[in-house]
Amino acid sequence: MKQQYEELDLIEEITRNDGSKYFEIANIDQNGIAELAVDHHLIKNVRILQLNIPRTRALITYEKYINQSYELATLTAESDWQNPTWVEWAKPKGKILDAYNTVLKANQIG
Repeated sequence: MKQQYEELDLIEEITRNDGSKYFEIANIDQNGIAELAVDHHLIKNVRILQLNIPRTRALITYEKYINQSYELATLTAESDWQNPTWVEWAKPKGKILDAYNTVLKANQIG
């Protein structure tokens, strides 16, 4: 079954178990996955920094990359609740990293 395309509309701060932090552009469903990851000690903390971020070209570029590169977890699958995993999304140098940084800068994050 093909995964449904997910629009990204928020920025969150993720704290890894080692205490280091990074920002992620996500949506409320993926934030729920992050909260589940915290409950299972896969990451230390997650907090939403910005909601309803503007749908810019940079956001759409990053969003397309995420949707094409990752099988986004859902909270509706029984296995997600029993065997949660946490995948930190890579941000390859070039167009994708530039788009990611542009979204953060436009939202005064980072």
